[in-house]
Amino acid sequence: MILVAFPEMRPLAEDLAPALGADLLALDWHHFPDGESLISLPGDLDGADVAFLATLRDPDRLALPLRFAAATAREMGARRVGLIAPYLGYMRQDRRFERGQAVSAPLFAQFLGESFDWLASVDPHLHRIARLQDVFPMPAIRAVSAPLLATWISTNLPDAVLLGPDSESQQWVAEVARLAGRPYEVLRKVRSGDRSVDVSVPESAALHEGTPVILDDIASSGVTMARAVERLLAAGTAAPVCLAIHAVFAHGAQDAILSAGAARIITTDTIPHPTNAIGIAGLLAEAILSVVTALDLPVAGTIRLDPNPAERTTE
Repeated sequence: MILVAFPEMRPLAEDLAPALGADLLALDWHHFPDGESLISLPGDLDGADVAFLATLRDPDRLALPLRFAAATAREMGARRVGLIAPYLGYMRQDRRFERGQAVSAPLFAQFLGESFDWLASVDPHLHRIARLQDVFPMPAIRAVSAPLLATWISTNLPDAVLLGPDSESQQWVAEVARLAGRPYEVLRKVRSGDRSVDVSVPESAALHEGTPVILDDIASSGVTMARAVERLLAAGTAAPVCLAIHAVFAHGAQDAILSAGAARIITTDTIPHPTNAIGIAGLLAEAILSVVTALDLPVAGTIRLDPNPAERTTE
């Protein structure tokens, strides 16, 4: 395999390439003054399995360069072209909430499917979509970060009480709490706009006996986590630790969470950010190798990917 990393993903690529047994090459991305991109690929790709590593925190900026890169790899003789997207954008809009809205999750999945033979990601934001293969036309595998989060909590915060900021977060919080052997609660969130949120804290003795850990898959605007921190402190708890899988962090989000009184913010390295403290290279490599190996199996239909939101297996 040849691993080709988009520029900002070089640190993760340096951990991922050895785990995959892959050659690591750099992609050259030149920006013309008018905003257009020129993508250049390195070396000889004839007959190679090529995997592009690009986190999709900013999918509008990356969509065309990814398409250009995949097409160019095929023109240069690549046998197969895959996409490693540790963070997978555009999974939020999975239904039409208002008349005329684009349902972007399946549209973006089809767009990527036109360029790539397989996809690997870490805990995509699936709500009403049960499995990645329900929307992606090619094999798509989800690596589950819960064991890594649980290990970090057990090592660093053995008295943790886990908190999900809303009902959508329960699928992650419950599994991490189970693996870490710690109690958990789910807060109630009422949203009235992109940056207008209120959160209620349940009455729980456990919250006053340990360190509250607010866990969510995505920290984007930071408003939900900041409100949860404020409500917990008002209820008399210790300063909470905020733990997010994906450090999306819109402008000012990190400052808003810390200003609310969070003790610290911890994220995985699916998106490069100063808060990264949990490496996902080993987990991601396992998922990638399983999907690539399954594609080489001689009998069609023996691969079963992402059977439910909590696990994935390859038979």
